[in-house]
Amino acid sequence: MFVITADQRDSRAGTDLVPQAIRAVQTLADADITLAPERTAGDEIQLALEDAQAALEVALELTRSQRWAVGIGVGAVETPLPDSVRAGRGAAFVHARDAVERAKKTPTRLALTAAVDDAAATDAEALVRLLVELRDRRTTEGWEVYDLLTAERTQRDVAELLGISEAAVSLRVKSAGLRVEEAAVPALIRVLQRLDASADDPARAPERRRASMPD
Repeated sequence: MFVITADQRDSRAGTDLVPQAIRAVQTLADADITLAPERTAGDEIQLALEDAQAALEVALELTRSQRWAVGIGVGAVETPLPDSVRAGRGAAFVHARDAVERAKKTPTRLALTAAVDDAAATDAEALVRLLVELRDRRTTEGWEVYDLLTAERTQRDVAELLGISEAAVSLRVKSAGLRVEEAAVPALIRVLQRLDASADDPARAPERRRASMPD
């Protein structure tokens, strides 16, 4: 199971973004959410998902604005599941708390903690952080093309909508690292799937472990 805990950064100095974040997460991954996102404390939200792809998509959505510190906890949860994520218990919840506290201290604002102490946890955290760093460098124009292409439009369609040449769209795609992300995401999902499978294995999952990637 993947538990995501996200804490709004500098919340005292700005608008409460929790309602907006909850709506965004529900719109993005509603069908794949196991325990719906809720405000858990102050300006913090939490949700649980069984699907690695959905968990990655949610984490990337929350880090995009650079206004959230995001912790991903991977591990078993106590069943039967409660009606509210705030009542959830188990290793994944403990690890999500550890991860979000570490995320607050990292440049990429994201950390991952799992119930295994091996290369899979380290690799998963490192790869997600690399992807976040790539996305952090994306310009407004790059995000504009990203959003249009992820809406299943072709580069020709995007060129027509933006009133620019297809060559200009291709240049934005390259500069924004869109093809790099497109290739990296499926591989990263597989890494997360393997991590989740091993974290759920009682024979391999000690009581508490964290990814050993230095902050």
